[in-house]
Amino acid sequence: MPPDSRFFAPEGPFTISQLAEISGATIERDNSENRVYSNVAPLDDAERNDVGFLDNKAYIDQFRETSAGCCIVEARYLSQAPEGLSLLVADNPYLAYAKVATAFHPSAEKSYCPTASDELVHPSAAIGAGSVIGAGTVVGPNAEIGRNCIVAPNCYIGDAVRIGDNCRIGALVSVRFSILGNNVSLFAGARIGEPGFGFAASPTGAVTVPQVGRVLIGDGVEIGANSTIDRGAGPDTVIGAGTRIDNLVQIGHNVRIGKGCIIVAQTGIAGSANIGDGVQVGGQVGIAGHLNIGDGVRIAAQSGVMRDVEPGIAVGGTPAMPIKKLFREIAALARLANEKGR
Repeated sequence: MPPDSRFFAPEGPFTISQLAEISGATIERDNSENRVYSNVAPLDDAERNDVGFLDNKAYIDQFRETSAGCCIVEARYLSQAPEGLSLLVADNPYLAYAKVATAFHPSAEKSYCPTASDELVHPSAAIGAGSVIGAGTVVGPNAEIGRNCIVAPNCYIGDAVRIGDNCRIGALVSVRFSILGNNVSLFAGARIGEPGFGFAASPTGAVTVPQVGRVLIGDGVEIGANSTIDRGAGPDTVIGAGTRIDNLVQIGHNVRIGKGCIIVAQTGIAGSANIGDGVQVGGQVGIAGHLNIGDGVRIAAQSGVMRDVEPGIAVGGTPAMPIKKLFREIAALARLANEKGR
């Protein structure tokens, strides 16, 4: 699915020749038949008028099966492209994609910013019965806040954001490019839907990749004070129903967290990690990007998770390993140290 047009209205469309000129890529296969391309989209969710990219072999299966009309790739992957897919070849596909995505979405950060004389709640916003909006809170165009919600003072609810019924939004919270379910609680200072840390290296410095995904938060989620959840780069960032997130947690773009998870303070989850249902994460854990953490996994505090974790096991340490193995290694090291000290 291309970016949600309520949040990200694309420029264009563009022909493949224009995309090649914008990105600096070379047209290797043109099956466009005068088609124009209307947006960027993830490989596994793209349609015939969308442009995708591949720069990580972990997603080669998605590339082989994509329904995108055009894809930016390295030359080494050409033989694995599905029939009918137009191809743009680049030495650095991510950088080429950054340029294409910027052409489609040059102003992804545009937001409602009223002055002191303007209405803080935009006239097009919809506020449900029984909801209370605190002093100094800004509610952007086409935003929707459900029934019986409390939004504390000095919050920012961005353009087209949707908030369900019976939600509690603490003071100084900002919510942008996001859709929240019912009975969601965001505690003071939480930042939901800010851009993910996405950039491509180039000879002239970092090139920002537009972050054109959303944050989707399920029913009954609680998010602690000063925690941050980045919106997706293209795919959405998803927080499953009933999950509890403590204070000072950082969740990167495209992360998918299952239902009923518990994530304790100062944890950081890097972009595109997939966390299953019922996962428990101790304090100060670091989880690397693009990993798969199975259902029911338990991760001990201060662990560094650098590889996939099978469902249902407990891990700890850095790099994280099954907890029983970790304890055996700690015991063995202690015995060795005692022997050395004799």
